[in-house]
Amino acid sequence: MSVFAPDGRALVGRYVRLDRTVLGDAHALFDALDDDRVYAGNFMGGPAARPNTAENMGGVLGAALSTPGRIPYTVRLTGEGGLGSAGQVVGTSSLGNLSLTDERVHLGWTGYSSHVWGTQVNPECKLLMLEHCFIDCGLGRVQIQTDRVNERSQAAIERLGAVREGVLRRHIQRADGTFRDTVVYSILKDEWPGVKAGLIERLA
Repeated sequence: MSVFAPDGRALVGRYVRLDRTVLGDAHALFDALDDDRVYAGNFMGGPAARPNTAENMGGVLGAALSTPGRIPYTVRLTGEGGLGSAGQVVGTSSLGNLSLTDERVHLGWTGYSSHVWGTQVNPECKLLMLEHCFIDCGLGRVQIQTDRVNERSQAAIERLGAVREGVLRRHIQRADGTFRDTVVYSILKDEWPGVKAGLIERLA
């Protein structure tokens, strides 16, 4: 089977729509993520790296957009399910660290407005992104990882059905100079049908 790079196409579900991020999304993303709780789990490097203006968020987006092989998505609501108005920006997620030779990609850099935590937003985002990786692109492995201190994120990843592979100790330096331990998970293409069924059941 041929393997293709994720192409940044719009990924549209019932509750969310993922569009390839553009710099013009900076103000809406800043407003959506400007919350102590979002950065407490060390999203984007933690509280010390939190953008304090929309302009600073634009700098973060510019760096992401210029990283080879990374595709950042802006998460918008469709207006269904009473979560908010159609087109409202509620978060971001990315695909990156792609290796076509090894048929793998990393799904990460994910943050959502706290008002959509525990709703259909994260499971549907993961459903759309994973379907794109495994079915459209033919990839064999999707890695997901998080800071060891972020127990909420670990619980969300485990609810997906991802397999916990281990902990990389003193792996990445946070913006405040401390080092994080990274908990690594993965989903393989042979596991995708079961994971997909679980996500669809949750959304139902």
